[in-house]
Order: sequence, then structure tokens, then C-alpha cells
Amino acid sequence: MSDPLAAAAERLRAAGVENPRREARLLWDLANHEETGFARYVLRRGVREPFAYLSGHREFYGLDFAVGPGCLIPRPDTETLIETALRLRPDRSARLSIIDLGTGSGCLLVTLLSLYPNAHGVGIDVSPEALAWAARNLEAHKLADRASLIETGWPEESSPGFDLVISNPPYIPSADIAALEPEVRDFEPRGALDGGPDGLAVYRLLAPRVVRMLAPGGLALIEIGQGQGADTSSIFSEYGLRPLEINHDLAGVPRCLALAAAS
Repeated sequence: MSDPLAAAAERLRAAGVENPRREARLLWDLANHEETGFARYVLRRGVREPFAYLSGHREFYGLDFAVGPGCLIPRPDTETLIETALRLRPDRSARLSIIDLGTGSGCLLVTLLSLYPNAHGVGIDVSPEALAWAARNLEAHKLADRASLIETGWPEESSPGFDLVISNPPYIPSADIAALEPEVRDFEPRGALDGGPDGLAVYRLLAPRVVRMLAPGGLALIEIGQGQGADTSSIFSEYGLRPLEINHDLAGVPRCLALAAAS
């Protein structure tokens, strides 16, 4: 009798999946050791569908998030924004007003509301699919009563008053999308990845909006791509936001641009 795990590992290896034996075992467990279901998972993973879409879950900052087609999968790199928020706003009891621009799965908003129990937040996204995942995650973490979700693009008008503006916008240059791993390029929403010709297009849209949203003394935390620190700092500075620091992720890549509103 053939070994289904060995056969699956070979198929995944041929498809270019890293650690094919480990992934085969994970898929076997995901299928509860049932061969028909296992075969379906192997087929999907073999065309490089992300494992997180198959399992329906991804951990972020120690919390479990439901994910699937239509939303960007949370990355450990983005946890740098959470670490920066905790360091620059150490009072966990603060009654913060938070807005998450391009909330996706809601991982940033949910995590911050979990860490700051007196905070309230708003998550916006242009994608109804992404907002459905965000709503599911807010409900799962019992935070729906402290957050609102709005389907919209980058707001043209907004009232000032947010203590914390946070965003993981699209920042990959358009020409670089084709070279991404198939899991990202072929399955995750392009709108959450494509930052225009130079990767900076969305920052130029965000800067004038962020400055209008922040309360006096407010803080903005913006995820950036590799090599974008100087350019993004300059873009936001043009609108009167003061760069405070750029923090690195665990790989040493500059990842979080912290900005202060005028007092």
C-alpha cells in the first residue's frame, strides 16, 4: 500500500513548496487523517494556495485570526506596529480612539483593542470581502461593541480626533508583483499589495488624510517596505507630520514609521 504522506510530500516538492514533508503532515492533520479530504488539500496546496487559506486561520501577536480568500494574510513583520504602539503609548488603560486604514483581516485593530481595553476603534477597507473577515474576527474576540467597520476607500473627508492612526497599506512596486511567491501573487488580493509604479502611491494618498485625522498630540504608525524609510518620511513631512522613528522587524528590515501630529 502506498504511503499517502510520502506521495503528497513528493507532489508538493515538485510544485515548489518549501518543507514539503512538514506541509504534508500538517495537511494530513488538517484533514483529520481522512484520505479523500487530504487529497483535496494536497491538490489545493499543490497549486500554491496559501496554507492559511486552507486552514482558515493565522496567528498574529498571539491571537488567532480567521482568514481566507479576499483578505491579506497577517505577517509577523506587521507585529512591529503593535510593538511600537505599546512602547510609545505604554498606558494600557488609556481611552484611545483608533482608526485602522485598510484593515483587511482586522489583525491590527483587534490586537490593539485587546491590548487597550478602554480603546474604541474604526476599521476601513474598500473590500467587502476583507471587511467580512474583519467583522468575523471582531466577533470572535468579543470586540464588536468597541469597533465600527466602514466600507470605503481612503477617506476624502474625516473629522480629527483619533489618538492613533495605524495602517499597513499596499507598498510593493507594481513591476515587482510578478516576482512574488505564487501564494502571494496568485491568491492574496492585489489591491492589498500593489503600491503603484514606485511603491509609494498610497503613502501620497494617505499623508494628507492622516494629518486631518489625528488629534493634537496623536500618533500615526505606518508600515513601510524595505528601503522606503527616507521617501515615506519625506512624504508625510510635507503635510506637517513629524517622523519620530523607524522601527525594524525581526529580520532587521525597517518596517514601522512612527509619526507625530502637531501639538
